[in-house]
Amino acid sequence: MNYHWNWGIFFDPNPMGTGTYLDMLLSGLVLTLKTAVLAWIIALVFGSIVGVMRTLPSKAASWFGFCWVEFFRNMPLLVQLFLWFFVLPELLPKSTGTWLKQLPNAPFWTAAIGIGFFMSARVAVQLQAGIGSLPRGQKMAATALGLTTVQGYRYVLLPMAFRIILPPLTSEFLNTIKNTAVAITIGLLELTGQARSMQEFSFQVFEAFTAATLLYLLVNAVVVTAMRFLERYVAIPGYITGK
Repeated sequence: MNYHWNWGIFFDPNPMGTGTYLDMLLSGLVLTLKTAVLAWIIALVFGSIVGVMRTLPSKAASWFGFCWVEFFRNMPLLVQLFLWFFVLPELLPKSTGTWLKQLPNAPFWTAAIGIGFFMSARVAVQLQAGIGSLPRGQKMAATALGLTTVQGYRYVLLPMAFRIILPPLTSEFLNTIKNTAVAITIGLLELTGQARSMQEFSFQVFEAFTAATLLYLLVNAVVVTAMRFLERYVAIPGYITGK
């Protein structure tokens, strides 16, 4: 293969005048982490609400949870980002649509919210499964103690369910980090976007994407290690990670 390898390219100044090519990749990594963390917070909040609604006896709540999950889970993430970024501003009143288009860092907010909603459907299903795996006696005990439905979920069911589903939630968080790469299609220069820019500026495609791959692996390894310690700390005897 007639390819000129140049691993020293990372220390060459980039054409954008913001430092070296390595600085470009690191700035993309920071934006990736910011987007992933905000998206994960949105996913946890909305996913928890929807997941609880899917376990309530109310048909209206259960139906809303079902529609939420099926809408966001069954549509490709790329399509959803396009809808939020390109289509939604055109459907809203002109003044609101113009405000959205001119919003500072619009790709960042669109990516975080879009990925957050997409992942919330997966969190909701995981939480529903976690609550469903609990013995029926726990809910009955909460009722016998005089707790309301909200209090029963708050103090009894959710603390147990989240401990049980912590391992799959770790995988979902890793998916959230990786899903940020799709945001390059709406102009977000996260890690993958910066690697692509480096490749276009320097024509060192293998070096750029090798570095991006290693950074993704490093971040995911840190997350997995941290979550393993958390799983052991909150483990419940007799349940999955418990001893």
